[in-house]
Amino acid sequence: MLSPNPAMQLTVQHPGNEQSPLLIVDNFLAKPELLLADACQQRFVANSPYYPGVRAPAPQAYQQALLQSLTPVLQEVFTLPAGSLQFSICHYSLVTTPPEQLKLLQRIPHFDTTERHALAAVHYLFHGEQGGTAFYRHRKTGFETIDNNRTATYFCAMEAENGGPNIPGPDAGYINGDTPLFTRIAEAEGVFNRLIIYRRHALHSGSIPPHASLSANPATGRLTISSFIDLQPEQG
Repeated sequence: MLSPNPAMQLTVQHPGNEQSPLLIVDNFLAKPELLLADACQQRFVANSPYYPGVRAPAPQAYQQALLQSLTPVLQEVFTLPAGSLQFSICHYSLVTTPPEQLKLLQRIPHFDTTERHALAAVHYLFHGEQGGTAFYRHRKTGFETIDNNRTATYFCAMEAENGGPNIPGPDAGYINGDTPLFTRIAEAEGVFNRLIIYRRHALHSGSIPPHASLSANPATGRLTISSFIDLQPEQG
């Protein structure tokens, strides 16, 4: 049975100039090995043109364990308005794409939505140094988060940079630190049974070191649970 660890440790960071919150929960589940065993029974498939790997559905019990244990914390840390939280995406994820096969949008940081109250969660279920998640500032605009008011400016700036000398080519591989276009403002290290939660409009990217396992085997690959958590406002 999946249950939160009573000894979990919570840390809140506010990186960068914009100080968008980053919640780090260490030792999140009491028995995380249950998820690893479950993942090994799943069928992983590629289901996104943007994610550089394969995915499989994570159990409903995982969603329940997270919301039951962390909803009050999420409401406080991310200053959420009144409403209920629910998952729109929750799946096991394995990075499997070789660096030289990445598309351009997979070689630079990205944001998932312009909605300020939409959250993302990454739960690391691998052992060893296989990278974590990093957060970035776009040098030209200074943006660390992209909301509706910034979208046009950001895309215009990115379009102007596309094809220029600083755009990362196929040999650049996974972004893993400062580049001519982006500055890394924070990184959450990937530690077994660590859960991180952040706002989805933050510029971010997985940190995939050159020695990371790109295996599609959950027992040896870079296994995470990646989730989107959305706020459903109270009906007035």
